[in-house]
Amino acid sequence: MADRLRLVLLFGGRSSEHSISCATAGGVLGAIDRDRYEVIPVGITRRGAFVLESDDPARFALDPDALPEVLDNGTRILWPDSVDTRELRVVEGDEVRSLGDIDLVFPILHGPFGEDGTIQGMLELIGLPYVGNGVLASALGMDKHFTKTVLEAAGIDVAPWVTVTQAGWATGSDRVRAKANALGYPQFVKPARAGSSIGVTRVMSAEGLDAALATAFAEDDKVLIERGMIGREVECAVLGGIDGGAPRVSVAGEIVITGREFYDFDAKYLDAPGIELVCPAPLGASELGEMQRIAAHAFEAIGGAGLARVDFFLTADGFIVNEVNTMPGFTPISMFPKCWLASGLTYPELIDDLIAQVL
Repeated sequence: MADRLRLVLLFGGRSSEHSISCATAGGVLGAIDRDRYEVIPVGITRRGAFVLESDDPARFALDPDALPEVLDNGTRILWPDSVDTRELRVVEGDEVRSLGDIDLVFPILHGPFGEDGTIQGMLELIGLPYVGNGVLASALGMDKHFTKTVLEAAGIDVAPWVTVTQAGWATGSDRVRAKANALGYPQFVKPARAGSSIGVTRVMSAEGLDAALATAFAEDDKVLIERGMIGREVECAVLGGIDGGAPRVSVAGEIVITGREFYDFDAKYLDAPGIELVCPAPLGASELGEMQRIAAHAFEAIGGAGLARVDFFLTADGFIVNEVNTMPGFTPISMFPKCWLASGLTYPELIDDLIAQVL
């Protein structure tokens, strides 16, 4: 197995989505082809320490009673000190040992300090190839305000919104209330740079705005107030093109809400009732084709590479893009791999495809 590619699987991180990243790592560790890849699991603790982690998928199972976490085990990863080397080393006690030369990094980090271009920038600085979107696309995709701004400029329909900063709310709350009221109700108030529906509140009247903003500001000092769209929630998965080709888009999946206000964190990851994931979604051929066209256009509009999941509302007036997720949930039960499975690509093949795009 001397010709196996050596890759770093990078997960955890400082964001509120730390445990979801760990669960994704467990899925990848359990599915990746060990005949083709030698995997070095590197965890980032909640305090930002890079540690050598366990190569045991069960260690990162998504248990609602004990969410997985990267703990500080005392080891420290030493990244290459320049573009002249790809050697990865680890400090263990008083010893420093080599982990060999790295072919690429697979960062499966969600949220700030990982999905937002920061880790991508670090890897660019030291010259390590990595899976997924680059610095700009990652930063754009992480910030909902700028995602919407770019998509709107590209001629893609998005839900009307108002962006408010914590300072702007403190000094001009009446102005913010007036803009929010003009959007109509219901509304969704959400942090601009967070994912997994953390910090999101559905607001049914003006009286709910203050509490919703407080919840969102606990995650980010920039918040979106967004008009609630009436329609089906559908999404599709995107993979970067091969050899300069067009992006590839999966069949659609649908989130059917039966007993919750919206698709929140508990429903996404903790198997809470009231949500059904349907894949493939029941769409006509022309509807699916239009959705796939818009998804590819959105991916290209942000300068996407590697992968993304594009979320839509299918309204009476057509498709409205909700978000572009540049590192979507990637556990084996997440919608991104589900959509590709329904399109004929297994979870291990999906991992191979993402790595092949880098190489």
